[in-house]
Amino acid sequence: MAILERHDSGPVAHLRMNAPERLNALSDAMLDALQTSLDEIAATPDIRVVILSGAGKAFCAGHDLKEMTAARQAEDGGAAAFKDLFDRCARVMQTIQSIPQPVIAQVHGIATAAGCQLVATCDLALAAEGTRFGVNGVNIGLFCSTPMVALTRNVPRKAAFEMLTTGRFVETSEATALGLINRSCPVDALETEVRGLAETIAGKLGSAVRTGKRAFYGQAQMSIEDAYAYTGRVMVENMLDRDTEEGIAAFLEKRDPTWRQ
Repeated sequence: MAILERHDSGPVAHLRMNAPERLNALSDAMLDALQTSLDEIAATPDIRVVILSGAGKAFCAGHDLKEMTAARQAEDGGAAAFKDLFDRCARVMQTIQSIPQPVIAQVHGIATAAGCQLVATCDLALAAEGTRFGVNGVNIGLFCSTPMVALTRNVPRKAAFEMLTTGRFVETSEATALGLINRSCPVDALETEVRGLAETIAGKLGSAVRTGKRAFYGQAQMSIEDAYAYTGRVMVENMLDRDTEEGIAAFLEKRDPTWRQ
């Protein structure tokens, strides 16, 4: 049984974390599987959108604490293993945002610690009503410092700090209000809602979405002046795309565009 299942349907790739007995924890094997699949998808231009979900009763419960405990038996107390774990996890998170395809988290049950980080990292997130989100490491004496990176780039700082220091859960209504997820829906409608969003995005001009995702994250790290200069260059690049020219012509002529990509 594969720890990460991949199913492609046209331009949409669906990755499902498949370790329900461990609540889809980000174990060494899960991180390796995610990294491999994301790298493969990044090199597949026919894939335009990625859906990430979890099997069983939870989306993802964070890092695998049993593996982390076992690593402490090393002579260095696990320091090398822990550094490697967090480095590889950071690489997966950064890859999600650097691949050309938008990644949608399809969330249910719980998303805790690095699982909440995964939700915050994905470009979009839809959740089943009643899903709980938390960065709860503080409850066991482990402050969620790496999940904090993604969390503080999604929700207001005071809300993030409260979550990090109290370990409390937030449910979907609050998660939506904070900006951690786009929206929630009934459990039995989640898959349909996510699929509809994926197909909507996949129906747009692929080169425009790829360009836009790269620019979205690029400009966010810049000053206002630099961001406008950078995105101005991106707009010029986009306008010179022949498919963009066709899209504008089709709009003016009140017809559907015929795109090459």
